Amino acid sequence: MADALAAHQLPGAVVLIGHHGSVVFDKAYGNRSLEPTVEPMTLDTLFDMASLTKCLATATAIMQLHEQGLVNFDDPVAKYLPAFAANGKETVTVRQLLTHYSGLPPDVDLRQPWTGKDAGIQLAMDSKLMSPPGTVFRYSDINYITLGLIVEKLSGQPLDVYAQQHIFAPLGMERTRFLPPTAWLADIAPTEYDESGHMLRGTVHDPTARRMGGVAGHAGVFSTAADVSLFAQALLDKLAGRPSKFPLSQESLELMATPQQPTGGQAVRGFGWDIDSDYSGPRGNVFPVGSFGHTGFTGTSLWMDPGSDTCVIILANAVHPRARHNITPLRRHIATTAARALNLYEPAHSVLNGIDVLESTRFAALKEAAARHNGHLRLGLLTNQTGLDRNGRRTADILARDAHSAFPGVELKTLFSPEHGINGAADTTDIGDSTDVATALPVISLYGAKDAQRRPGLEDLKNLDAVVIDLQDAGARFYTYETVMGYFLEAAAKSGIEVIVLDRPNPIDGVAVQGSISDAGGESYTDYMPLPIRHGMTLGELARYFNQQRHLDAKLRVVKMSGWQRGDWFDQTNLTWVNPSPNLRNMIEAALYPGIALLETTNVSVGRGTDAPFEHIGAPWIDAKQLTAKLNARNIPGVRFDPEQFTPEKPYPFAGVVCNGVRFTVTDRNALDSPELGIELISALHELYPAQFHLADANRLLVDNGTLHDLEAGEDPRAIARNWLPALEGFKMRRDTALLYPVR
Repeated sequence: MADALAAHQLPGAVVLIGHHGSVVFDKAYGNRSLEPTVEPMTLDTLFDMASLTKCLATATAIMQLHEQGLVNFDDPVAKYLPAFAANGKETVTVRQLLTHYSGLPPDVDLRQPWTGKDAGIQLAMDSKLMSPPGTVFRYSDINYITLGLIVEKLSGQPLDVYAQQHIFAPLGMERTRFLPPTAWLADIAPTEYDESGHMLRGTVHDPTARRMGGVAGHAGVFSTAADVSLFAQALLDKLAGRPSKFPLSQESLELMATPQQPTGGQAVRGFGWDIDSDYSGPRGNVFPVGSFGHTGFTGTSLWMDPGSDTCVIILANAVHPRARHNITPLRRHIATTAARALNLYEPAHSVLNGIDVLESTRFAALKEAAARHNGHLRLGLLTNQTGLDRNGRRTADILARDAHSAFPGVELKTLFSPEHGINGAADTTDIGDSTDVATALPVISLYGAKDAQRRPGLEDLKNLDAVVIDLQDAGARFYTYETVMGYFLEAAAKSGIEVIVLDRPNPIDGVAVQGSISDAGGESYTDYMPLPIRHGMTLGELARYFNQQRHLDAKLRVVKMSGWQRGDWFDQTNLTWVNPSPNLRNMIEAALYPGIALLETTNVSVGRGTDAPFEHIGAPWIDAKQLTAKLNARNIPGVRFDPEQFTPEKPYPFAGVVCNGVRFTVTDRNALDSPELGIELISALHELYPAQFHLADANRLLVDNGTLHDLEAGEDPRAIARNWLPALEGFKMRRDTALLYPVR
């Protein structure tokens, strides 16, 4: 939350976490108002719940009416609302409304001037299908506007009155209601300015619900984190068969919390609640499929996990004061952090990096090397800011002092730095030599302007017996730390010195092998040898692979990690994340990088110079809505797309220029094939903007003339990706002898 506030992703929020019937975390962050006055956030702040209305009020009400025998899920909606049958909707069922498989568009037409509940109802009844009922998941407010009307028709009460009497009051939710009274306004978090320039405070943010008078089945409820926790805990208690005031039976709640979508539907939805779809970001990376929840456009979310009896509530007004910020990554991070803090599901396992193992063995690998050199070992060290042990101490300091103290024959003589320099902060193409302040040792930069300045020279190695390499890789073929390691293996083989790699995790796991294999003969500083884009190896395993496949015959030793298994992502290791380079700042960016980076050498910004590099792309000539619609229509597993504008800062492309583009939300990182995502992006840009987009430039990192030809010819990206599979299988067989760690 502190990082999100510092990045101005939202003005403030309240986070509440419940576990085993108790509130175990409850905290207010930042401000609830920035304009027209600044007000601090408080725990009792009321928020516009936006689409959480669908679950808190409308779906719950429908289930109550079902228990009374008044509504059946597989009945046509027109049975209850005859006017709904207009324009070919006579077969749409209540089930399809509840699960968003009706085929209806996302919302009623807001382009035309209209106002009043009756006008909104008429538009909903007259709406036309975009796809046959039961075939396509499409999130639609019209679904729940219609369900709200069914509640009113069958109960004989306005929706707000019904919800107050039959849901909120029985649960003791005293600070929850549609149309909050004037006395509550001071405690309500404002959202945005309306069309007249007035800040919305206590008036629903959703424009359709606002035009309908503030009460609709899809939006309009205001509530507090404490009240939402009453709802969530009572629901979890009832599901578990414990005493509960929740005004539904256990059987009805099971229908809401288990898959109810039409047969064959890919998005998994219960009656009202989301279970596994592109909107499941608040589940995080630990809570399993089978937990459930929902989000609201304004910045609200509730996620519940019956298996661990846990709920995570995040209430924010992220749209305040003028623009909506995408806080899906924040929701995911909070849920993941909460689940791990509660030790849910994932057994706690700590990974020791190679440097930690080296320390724990009292530098055994160095002593063995020294024994081969008459008891003396003159060391070089290729490292940067990622070369830290689990206590945050630099590998350079450990080798210079601790290793020397444990075994005086070991002497660190020289430091080498890769791209971005010894501190990992430089973002230029020509970094000079320097001196390390802490050790007073010379630092030889291997990222000069010329290719010869990016290889260790034999002169640099002639007074060394071994070089230690301790770098955090990113798991992508074109990450330059891999190439500089390959150059060291070549130089070491020629000079007869040893190479000792202190291994670290592949941050994006060691299982997935994805993307095309680069062409032989295309080797460069971003392509050491033919490899898939996502190779699924650690740096130590890559060193073994390079040594074997290139027949380098370097004297190589890898100090293995302890505890790492191939299926582990970095955030499953209990290791501290250190940015491996200035523009890889978190696990979301690391997961996207192997795909998004394919655009780096084209005339498209990948977000460098913004607060979210590799989480969005853009260019002045892109139509954000058009590109977003095309990408979402592709139904790419594990990722969702939203239109966005951003302005990069110097020294990056389009510095100071507004870029229109797309933000990526990773919904399931294990399902995401990031290199295929990169091909989807390249294909879409080429199809939509053939005159503006420089497709051929993408081959500088793709290094695959066959794939480039297929893209130029307009081949379907999925077909292109299928063409990669035979070569990937061959690569996996070749890499087997280089692997060091088991599959988790």
